[in-house]
Amino acid sequence: MEVNGKSLQRQRDKRVCVCVCVCVCVFASGSPPTASLSSLMELENCVSNLSLAHEIVVNGDFCIKPKSPPTDSLEGRVTDIIHQAFWDSLQEQLSSDPPNYSQAVILLQEVKTMLGSLLLPGHIRLRSQLDEVLDMELIQQQVQHGALDLHRLAGFVINMMASLCAPVRDPEVRALRDLKEPVELLRGIFRVLGLMKSDMVNFTIQSLRPHLLQQAVQYERAKFQQILDKQPASLDNTAAWLVAAASEEAAALPAHCDSPGPDSRALPSATAILNRAYMHLLHWDPHGQKYPESMLMDRSRLDALSQQLQMLVLEASVLLLTATQCRGVAFSLQGFVGKLKQTITALFCFSREADLKRVLLELGEAVLQQVKEALSTQGGGEFPQESQDLLRGQISDLWKNNNPVRSLIGERVRGFLLAMLQGGSAKRRPELQFPLGLVSSELAELGTAFGRIVHFNRTVFGPFYAPILRKLLLPSGEGETGEDSR
Repeated sequence: MEVNGKSLQRQRDKRVCVCVCVCVCVFASGSPPTASLSSLMELENCVSNLSLAHEIVVNGDFCIKPKSPPTDSLEGRVTDIIHQAFWDSLQEQLSSDPPNYSQAVILLQEVKTMLGSLLLPGHIRLRSQLDEVLDMELIQQQVQHGALDLHRLAGFVINMMASLCAPVRDPEVRALRDLKEPVELLRGIFRVLGLMKSDMVNFTIQSLRPHLLQQAVQYERAKFQQILDKQPASLDNTAAWLVAAASEEAAALPAHCDSPGPDSRALPSATAILNRAYMHLLHWDPHGQKYPESMLMDRSRLDALSQQLQMLVLEASVLLLTATQCRGVAFSLQGFVGKLKQTITALFCFSREADLKRVLLELGEAVLQQVKEALSTQGGGEFPQESQDLLRGQISDLWKNNNPVRSLIGERVRGFLLAMLQGGSAKRRPELQFPLGLVSSELAELGTAFGRIVHFNRTVFGPFYAPILRKLLLPSGEGETGEDSR
């Protein structure tokens, strides 16, 4: 199956990865495994259900589509060979004299089962018709007496499919009526029935989604508690993630002037620690600390936001360098900034990070061409060769992570996103100075998506974060209560 245009196998792989990350904790201590296979399978099922429910709740576009492996892949070739061999075998059976209907009867039983799964409780008349026409005992008797009419049965199936399918499937159901060969007809029926089953699943998901939203927090919290009960080490990476954020937050706080020394700094708040921890996820080092277990289900979304963030930083950096070298003359032209942003975005969107150096070289040439055209249109004279060389070199140097312009823009962007997490109101956010004002809409969209993930995660896992944060803020056990991490 495919989910949102991606294969459902990726969703299964993601759930398996979550389960593996949790189950690895069973053996992390180096002691012999004591968990039984049944308990591990129960744990995997719990993680799988949690991951699937989370995906349905947080991803409004979640849907299921029939799987179609690439034709040039090994899976696609093997699938095609197996399917073709099956249908060739059926063709051979039906073409024999007398025809052999053993496999066709099995297929009719599967068709009946699939149609039955599409019927709602109120479809009493249709269910009665289905049982009457596709009466398997009667069909067996017809086979024994050589009286089976596959086309008549297929016509009934197609008529029922037409009454049950979504409007988007009407053309495909009508196309089935033009098929005359029994094998092609049965093959087409199975293909369209598969699509109809996907439509029914997606309809059910969308119908249940409002109810899931109401119960999502309690459900996910309860499921994770079950995982934690079975494997107490399932929050080790999360604890290390919060400890690292707490250390950085404490180091960033000013020291008390009247009490110098290592204990002179004020204690950070639980909210500040969590916000810093969440910000770490946007520039996570995959070769460093292990990913927190509580964020694994959102890792793909956070990785995508991290990629968008890097592209926005590079885009804003190029805009700043361009404006500096052409002294803002070209930027006064109507439409220049929009055209320049389109050029930058187009080159960045279709490149991989490994190709960043090459892409920046191409971008430098494209930017120079647009600046020269803008200056020519405005009558501002030629763009000096020295400025051209300098701008080309400055843009190509942006591939370095420690590039001063890239670092400055990145710091400002992270400050804006952190302000969105802290307050949310526009008045409390730092003013977007040039060039970030040129990408304000993209930044606001990214910040909103990031904030939505953070808010839901904080609501679900707040009770699990609270004990960890209390130990960090009150390491000597001073009191039993602390600031609520939610």
